[in-house]
Amino acid sequence: MSSSEFKVTGMTCGHCEVAIRGEVEQVAGVENVQVSAQTGRLVVAGSQSIDDAAILAAVDEAGYEAAPLR
Repeated sequence: MSSSEFKVTGMTCGHCEVAIRGEVEQVAGVENVQVSAQTGRLVVAGSQSIDDAAILAAVDEAGYEAAPLR
């Protein structure tokens, strides 16, 4: 399983988490999404490689900004 981790800015509550999760789950190949407003982290996993640019675009669509953590 492949996973990627991102730092998300602007999240403050559970509604933020739900909005981001809803957008990211629509990205092709995504099988698991963990998002925390408390830590500002987003972890995305799937059985195949996931395009970071697609994840960043999904987070942007939800109204937040993200950057990959390496």
